[in-house]
Amino acid sequence: MRVVSLVPSLTEAVAETLPEVLVGATDWCTHPADLDVTRVGGTKNPALDRILALAPDLVIANEEENRAPDLDALRAAGVEVLVTEVREVPQAFRELARVLTACGARTRPRWLDEAEDAWSAPVPEPRTTAVVPIWRRPWMVLGRDTFAGDALKRLGIENLYAAHPERYPRIPVAELNDARPGLVVLPDEPYRFTAGDGPEAFPGLPCALVSGRHLTWYGPSLAEAPRLLDGALRAARR
Repeated sequence: MRVVSLVPSLTEAVAETLPEVLVGATDWCTHPADLDVTRVGGTKNPALDRILALAPDLVIANEEENRAPDLDALRAAGVEVLVTEVREVPQAFRELARVLTACGARTRPRWLDEAEDAWSAPVPEPRTTAVVPIWRRPWMVLGRDTFAGDALKRLGIENLYAAHPERYPRIPVAELNDARPGLVVLPDEPYRFTAGDGPEAFPGLPCALVSGRHLTWYGPSLAEAPRLLDGALRAARR
């Protein structure tokens, strides 16, 4: 098999399980750190000629991260494209198994079992509410039907915008403050919120700086994500 991945978290999953099949990945595929494959541009602007030059048997993509016209162009050129949809944590495990099987895995990897076990606890009652900015200038937050929102729900955090008609609504920061959430969750991707860039916009509100990889990636990082995220969320509320 020759596989090109256009999704950072799926790149990590394939590299961890079947490193020999991976021949191409995006510039944003940063894990594993020693990944040595041909880079094919960004998730939103892949270099199709570079992908085709790799003669892949399969390109793996995601309905949210990658653009339909790019995937259609690859199919038109005769390339098989597998498109994933991941909006809940349990769905992530099913899609990861599907991807790895399509890439040639004959057995289920141990890390996938460990990740599923890590998230096996029943969904708890909400401990607090939160807003989850993912961008500023303009401010955007998690809305409905997002993987990250479902992950937080499974850690006892109720997203105040989970019922919003948009998945990533633009909400003025004054409105976010007026909502008086119990917590502001600030990941370091896609926007890189830091201690000096983000919390100052929410005076008087507890802010949790969390790893975007652990909040939004579905791959090997899922095994440690609940422990690390829960620790950061609890620390911010103390």
